[in-house]
Amino acid sequence: MLRQPLLLLARSDQVKRLVTTMPVSAGIVRGYVPGEDTQDAVEATAGLVDDHLRVTLDYLGEDTLDADQADATVQAYLDLLSSLAARGLTRHAEVSVKLSAIGQALPQYGHKIALENARTICRAARNAGTTVTIDMEDHTTTDATLATLRELRKDFPETGAVLQAYLHRTESDCRALSYEGSRVRLCKGAYDEPDEVAFQSRLDVDKSYVRCLKVLLSGQGYPMIATHDPRMIRIASSLASRYGREAASYEFQMLYGIRPDEQLRLAEAGESMRVYVPYGTEWYGYLMRRLAERPQNLTFFLRSLISKQ
Repeated sequence: MLRQPLLLLARSDQVKRLVTTMPVSAGIVRGYVPGEDTQDAVEATAGLVDDHLRVTLDYLGEDTLDADQADATVQAYLDLLSSLAARGLTRHAEVSVKLSAIGQALPQYGHKIALENARTICRAARNAGTTVTIDMEDHTTTDATLATLRELRKDFPETGAVLQAYLHRTESDCRALSYEGSRVRLCKGAYDEPDEVAFQSRLDVDKSYVRCLKVLLSGQGYPMIATHDPRMIRIASSLASRYGREAASYEFQMLYGIRPDEQLRLAEAGESMRVYVPYGTEWYGYLMRRLAERPQNLTFFLRSLISKQ
């Protein structure tokens, strides 16, 4: 019941000003976002790598309508990749990029600008010894994002894709992307989508997720199984065994700060386990989506705000 109101709050400028100007929110924010600058992100990465975990880093920001901001986001990724390389972390850490953060939503030539900016980041990632995954956003951008992915893979075939199981179309997209060498992150989805394009019940989303898992794990690509759901983890492990998958031929992914003990357990069990680490000043929308996914966190968050006023 709380999911839709929380997603609406993610777009509220008034609530954003309240939350982002009050230091009381720092505790819960730090639990999901390790910091706002490159150094924070690199230090968090180093700590996770020390625990035998892999990492993908997201410089937070989306729906950019300013070309200078898009350029600044590209530069942030270049700085991050340089810093990761300097610390010897790129063998274990890659980056995740939202196309709307690097120009996709700009008027007239947004698609072209985002593609060129993505190429710049992919080139820097390859030179640093790592890879890029192109994040998926709301359903209105799915076709454009997949078109950009196809263009990027002509020169950078290692570029990862993301598909969201709550969309009706995703099983078909999985079939199209399950070829050899194709890295595909499968998640459930975190945006408020209409029932015309997305499953609305948790059961239907779970069923879709399992169908998509079967397609990806029986295919020739490299599935990246993004879930915190214990049942989905068990099902994925069972399917990987059924299809004769070796541990190095797929990986699990979870968000920074969510089920850290399970992340360590999977790594210790010999699974490839990657942690999605967001950072940057634009953490508000990300935090609201995480609260929408786990509304039990809302009570703690609101109590923190009220107690410090």
